Amino acid sequence: MQTRLTCLASALALAAGTGHADTQKVFNRIASFPTVANMAEGEDTARVSSAEIIAASADGMTLVYTDSPLGVLGRVDITDPEAPRPLGNVALDGEPTAVSIAGGTALVAVNTSESYTAPSGHLAAIDIASGEELARCDLGGQPDSTALAPDGGFLAVAIENERDEEAGDGRVPQMPAGTLVMVDLAEGTPDCASLRRADLTGLAGIAAEDPEPEFTDVNGQGEVAVTLQENNHLAIVGRDGTVLSHFAAGAVDLEGIDVVDERAAIVFDGTQEGRLREPDAVQWLGDTHLVTANEGDMDGGARGFTVFDREGQVVFESGASFEHAVAAIGHYPDRRSDAKGVEPEGMEIATFDGTPMMFLLSERASVVGVYDMSDPAAPVLRQLLPAGISPEGAVAIPGRNLLAVANETDLVEDGGVRAHVMLYALGDGPADYPTLTSSGSDPLIGWGAISGMVGGEDGILHAVNDSFYGYQPRIFTIDTTETPARITGALDVTRAGMPAQKLDMEGITHDGAGGFWVASEGRTDRLVPHALYRIDAEGEIVEEVALPASLLAHETRYGFEGITRIGDVLWMAVQREWADDPENMVKLLAYDTATSTWGGVHYEKAAPETGWVGLSEIVAQGDWVYVVERDNQIGAAAVTKKVYRIPASEMQAAPLDGALPVVSKEEVRDLVPDLAAWNGYIVDKVEGLAFTGDGRMWVSTDNDGVDDSSGETFLWSVALD
Repeated sequence: MQTRLTCLASALALAAGTGHADTQKVFNRIASFPTVANMAEGEDTARVSSAEIIAASADGMTLVYTDSPLGVLGRVDITDPEAPRPLGNVALDGEPTAVSIAGGTALVAVNTSESYTAPSGHLAAIDIASGEELARCDLGGQPDSTALAPDGGFLAVAIENERDEEAGDGRVPQMPAGTLVMVDLAEGTPDCASLRRADLTGLAGIAAEDPEPEFTDVNGQGEVAVTLQENNHLAIVGRDGTVLSHFAAGAVDLEGIDVVDERAAIVFDGTQEGRLREPDAVQWLGDTHLVTANEGDMDGGARGFTVFDREGQVVFESGASFEHAVAAIGHYPDRRSDAKGVEPEGMEIATFDGTPMMFLLSERASVVGVYDMSDPAAPVLRQLLPAGISPEGAVAIPGRNLLAVANETDLVEDGGVRAHVMLYALGDGPADYPTLTSSGSDPLIGWGAISGMVGGEDGILHAVNDSFYGYQPRIFTIDTTETPARITGALDVTRAGMPAQKLDMEGITHDGAGGFWVASEGRTDRLVPHALYRIDAEGEIVEEVALPASLLAHETRYGFEGITRIGDVLWMAVQREWADDPENMVKLLAYDTATSTWGGVHYEKAAPETGWVGLSEIVAQGDWVYVVERDNQIGAAAVTKKVYRIPASEMQAAPLDGALPVVSKEEVRDLVPDLAAWNGYIVDKVEGLAFTGDGRMWVSTDNDGVDDSSGETFLWSVALD
């Protein structure tokens, strides 16, 4: 079963990127809960925790999630969904892999395997309120997912007995084979004596002797759908364990995708023929259709989702359209291009206000695609929601118009953001996210790592990307008169007509002649120089200005973070102290383009509470020069994300061979409350500042190219007094 398609990107991306009609309700994020908040007083909060698979109580007031690193079940009170409260963790005898809720009981699949060749696990019934274990059933293998029958009569458990990726070139078959287990429930408590197994061997065309069930779901007739991901196969099983039907998941010919990660550029010019779907999650759409998230594993990953009828015929194939919509909002994970792109992994299907909706989780892009599934043959992408890093599980609570998403990645060991559970509410528009999109561009403009900005007339901004896209340095044109703001053009920066190399563009300003001056932060340990570049209207570098030797003698890797022009003089903010700067003093450097001379002043930044504080932008506007001062802290640890202004009259450059005058500063705006208003975690990299002709101040954040980042880019405006 192979489907050939042309990409549907433009229509779907347009639906994802534009504002919604006033009559259409939308989802917006209303709260985020860090998993570390469930640790008890005195526990080591520096340990890695996670939120993976998530479920909700019948009344929708409590969430539970599996935390594999800690070996616990986390509990969250969402009586007030805008202010979730910790209910603590419940210790488990092993690694939790999945959870479902029946009544007041959490049914947790727990992996206790000693090795890949000796898998084991059990089902633990946990009283949600007390944390007491009510029952335990031996599952006879390593469980991977659970699904509760809609009538609450039984639980299905996929026993994967996963393969060892270091053995046999990571291929199947690797015994023992997996299976599907079902156990009856009495008032939410499992009857271990009723446990029965469905034999799934001999079904698939790939390693038929070694099925590895991955994900399961139960429809209203008590029929269990299960994916055999490595086998590229699906099966439908009766509640008695009888295999009712089965079919191959098939393959897709993908066109217009990025398949090269080494080039550090987003270019949708590749193809993959015969790409096996290798589905992960599966959900019933009613009792007649199945939807799969085609993450891929050994040989596949079709980067989207598929709707099948129950006989296995393809009703709809998304192809590259979901990936294109994700790229339009800046969430495309370029470093995964040669693998499986955005990797749709999990999903949830539920009915809100009479409309069946699918919530498709992209593990690598950290977004949730919201689809109207009213017509299985023509799903409509209504929204893309920002998630924490690596959304793994989701649960819909239609009775409260809520969606909860569990995000598994915890970067505490790297000083990054913690794992989170995020909550979204369905209500009147407009949608809060995205704040910036390239939807509607032809060809599609992929983007990310937005850094410096400069404003202009008619609501137009220009912005640069940084060295994350080293083979695709670009100047983006942004129209802020639309909501969300729209990238309408991308000018490639070139040398001799070829993409310019060894650039780290962190600031941009107009040159007064239709072109731009760009500040390259530089990193000399990687042969990227600290420098200024003048770029003409066609994107060609026409002038390069190197720093004088007297400055370079004291340089560090932290160079220019912003550039602005006052008459003939270019002013650049140096991010952090160089070797000749006093503590907490940074240089604002001046280069006179008329005389080719350098000078500067000193700026006193805040002393860091943790980590470091530096400058990340500089903009001249009227009688003032504005700077962004930020720390490198993220989430709850963030303190300094502020805009200050300096009287332009004080910007009198002194020679660099003597003491530099210290300019005064006045706080203009604390940006932490602005960032908190998106109800996620506080991002660290506020890097863009610009003024449009109407005097509005625009601020933007850098999403690090969706690398160890949620990919969220925030662009917003502030009306100053």
